[in-house]
Amino acid sequence: MTIASGPLHGLKIVEMAGIGPGPFCAMMLADMGAEVIRVDRKGVASPIAVPHPRFDVTTRGRRSLVLDLKKPGGAQSVLRLVDQADALIEGFRPGVMERLGLGPEVCLARNPRLIFGRMTGWGQTGPLAGAAGHDLNYIALTGALYAIGSADRPPSPPLNLVGDYGGGAVMLAFGLVCALFAAARSGRGQVVDAAMTDGAALLASSMYGLKAAGVWSGERASNVLDGAAHFYGTYTCADGKFVAIGAIEPHFFRLLCERIGIEVPDLGGHFDRETWPELKRRIAAVIATRTRAEWCEILEGTDACFAPVLDWDEAPAHPHNVARGTFIEIDGVIQPAPAPRFSRTPGGVQRPPAEPGEHTESVLADWGFTPTEIESLRGTGAI
Repeated sequence: MTIASGPLHGLKIVEMAGIGPGPFCAMMLADMGAEVIRVDRKGVASPIAVPHPRFDVTTRGRRSLVLDLKKPGGAQSVLRLVDQADALIEGFRPGVMERLGLGPEVCLARNPRLIFGRMTGWGQTGPLAGAAGHDLNYIALTGALYAIGSADRPPSPPLNLVGDYGGGAVMLAFGLVCALFAAARSGRGQVVDAAMTDGAALLASSMYGLKAAGVWSGERASNVLDGAAHFYGTYTCADGKFVAIGAIEPHFFRLLCERIGIEVPDLGGHFDRETWPELKRRIAAVIATRTRAEWCEILEGTDACFAPVLDWDEAPAHPHNVARGTFIEIDGVIQPAPAPRFSRTPGGVQRPPAEPGEHTESVLADWGFTPTEIESLRGTGAI
């Protein structure tokens, strides 16, 4: 399964094991060909346990060693890895790496080209920097959570996609690649402070602009993209399954009306919010007359901006996803394939998820530790 290419092939990255966005960021970098070494901590378990490492999809693609950073030689071994690395990823609370003797000042003094990637919810600074939290808390602070869900219910948690992954992991990966690009030209590394509050706020850039322009309401389910509009939302079919309609543009909505067999309304008032509830009721009544499969026959592949709402089991089997190889199977676990696609340097999954510490000795040996040094670390309990 190991690949020898990818746009990041040749980069060496040390990942201090964490939860949520840190592992996802490291997975993305490994999928793109980087050699990522995961430093797991002895006796530390994920808050959402899985019965076998193969199900922990976001740990795929890299080797794992376990180090006890509080035992003699543990932290020093990490510094030995840092000496050879292009980047480091850590997701502890502010100050933890410093207390371990692994802070950016120490690491950059040893390796001036190092990119020190820091992943937190609140950021390295600010009144909340030292507080605990999770995705839901971080997106709540940015306005994003308030905008998601029905008008007559509390805001709906959008899984942990907006804070952990979109606002956190993807932003950190972007920051690391930007900093690596700068280091290639200047020879100088730097710290990347990726906060999920910052990233989630950035994801909402267009909404803040629309609100300032007076065309986006602060109330849930009252706007073009939040489920209020008849032309942008989900509908229930005769079999209890759902379809998603996103015919924002009038000419796409006209085609939708023609396809589902309703009279085309006056499209001059397409964005008139007063007309939306009645049109939504009319469309809902029509969609409820056929099964999801029947609507797929009528609408899928047209410019009506339509898709079936698929569950976790159905999505990997959809013909479009199959044709593009959007999902892959590793050790019996169906999971998303690496993305995005590259024409010359394609990425790929280098290896399945590892048991914590599965590669401790091989990683240390490959990164320059002698057999005597490895035996010494075992003697101190560091490994």
